[in-house]
Amino acid sequence: MATSTTSSPKKPVPRPSASLVIVNDRNEVLLVQRNPKATAFGGFHVFPGGNYDQQDRTLAITAIRETFEESGLLLASSTDASKSVASEQSLDEARHVIHQQRKTFDSFLTEHNLKADTGSLLPFTQWITPIGPPKRFETQFFVTFLPSSSAAGFSSGQKPERLPTPDGGQEVIAARFLHPSDAVAESKAGKLNFMPPQFYILSTLAEILKGSVNTAEQRSKVQELSSGAFGRMVINPVGAGKDDQGRQILTYEGDELRGGSKGRLHRALLRMTKGAPQEISLARNFDIFTEIEAISRPTSSKL
Repeated sequence: MATSTTSSPKKPVPRPSASLVIVNDRNEVLLVQRNPKATAFGGFHVFPGGNYDQQDRTLAITAIRETFEESGLLLASSTDASKSVASEQSLDEARHVIHQQRKTFDSFLTEHNLKADTGSLLPFTQWITPIGPPKRFETQFFVTFLPSSSAAGFSSGQKPERLPTPDGGQEVIAARFLHPSDAVAESKAGKLNFMPPQFYILSTLAEILKGSVNTAEQRSKVQELSSGAFGRMVINPVGAGKDDQGRQILTYEGDELRGGSKGRLHRALLRMTKGAPQEISLARNFDIFTEIEAISRPTSSKL
């Protein structure tokens, strides 16, 4: 009698993606809100970003293209000094046709004598979705400062988007600039929901971007993190049960539960509702400028 074997379902391979943290001259960061009706993480606030497309060539281009599609903010400079950047109306028209895949981002830039400002993007950690969700991503995060990059369009305040998906739905319903400290405070007050990577990066920037005026010293500190081990850090979150308050523990590289020294904490604490975090906090008790090398083995993205 023949025996049959049942193969386990294949684990989804993380898709390359990119996300861009944009800091304006008031130390505010651009956040976009996902549609509350979305099947995954509806209503959550994220940094603009999305999946890598072959037309992009690099993840930096992906980050700039997705930011343009989702918020209308274009990080590009003119290649023709005699011509100005396209008007806001033409920019809004272009982002819709690009999003609907009726025109490539590259062709739009060429038509308007523009070059994507990839040189202003600073790598700022890479995150891989844990095994479990049906969709997984390997996301490269970047940081850029508006005063030091060429930009057109939306750069402060709030802006409703109503950006349609190709099937007629809406994936991003609003965009706003908010100080990292205020974003963390609103998260703790239950007013804003973030996923662990966004909360981690906002918490990190809140420690550096003090006040409402962006300074050269602050930019230098972010650049130092980007060029060092922190910027190259690849974070693979792993669940580790619950703490004595019933919060789920999500460990990161170097935590004492992930091979780090005794007492070393590098983790998020989450209260989950319907599979999504409704309350989140970061526990990290080491110097991110000087103590990353001992807790992480950075790797580089292939793109």
